[in-house]
Formats: sequence, C-alpha cells, structure tokens
Amino acid sequence: MLPKGNMQQLMKQAQQMQKQMEDAQKELEAKEVTGSAGGGMVTVVATGKKSLKSIKIAPEILEEDPEMIEDMIVAAVNQAMQAVDELTQSTLGGITGGMNIPGF
Repeated sequence: MLPKGNMQQLMKQAQQMQKQMEDAQKELEAKEVTGSAGGGMVTVVATGKKSLKSIKIAPEILEEDPEMIEDMIVAAVNQAMQAVDELTQSTLGGITGGMNIPGF
C-alpha cells in the first residue's frame, strides 16, 4: 500500500497529465495535414481529428478513367490519415511516455 503522500502526488501527476492531454488534443484539432496521389493530381486536406476538409482534383484528369481517379482519391485520403496518426503520435507520445492509450 502506498503512503498517503505518495498517493496524493500520484493523483496530482495524473491530473497534470490529463490537462496536458486535453491541451494536446485541442492543438491536434487545429492542425491540418495533406495527402496527395498521382503526382499531386489529387490532393486532400484533413484535420487532426481525421475529418476531411477538402479534396482537390486537377481538371485535366477528370476525363480519365473514373476508377483511376477513385483510386487516387483513396490513396490521397489514406496518406492524409497516416499523416494524422504520425502527428498524433508525435504530439501525444511525449505526454504519455510512449504508452499506447486507447482513444488517444
């Protein structure tokens, strides 16, 4: 069993960590990442909350095969989501000490 002082210190540290996590999550929500495919012919912008903000398709490829365009959109979105994951890990990783906490 922990002495009373150690428990209070542990609770204080947990509260500080929770505040840091909340601040970091707000920071992530404000950031944007970009994913692209086809040499930049398709570009997507997503927020740090993995919400798509925009999709840009170069007009010259609109006459191409629709399946190819769809594949480029999927690739660009996947690249943006990977960038969000990396941004989240780098932002929250320092706070959690590398612990993988579900939901963060």
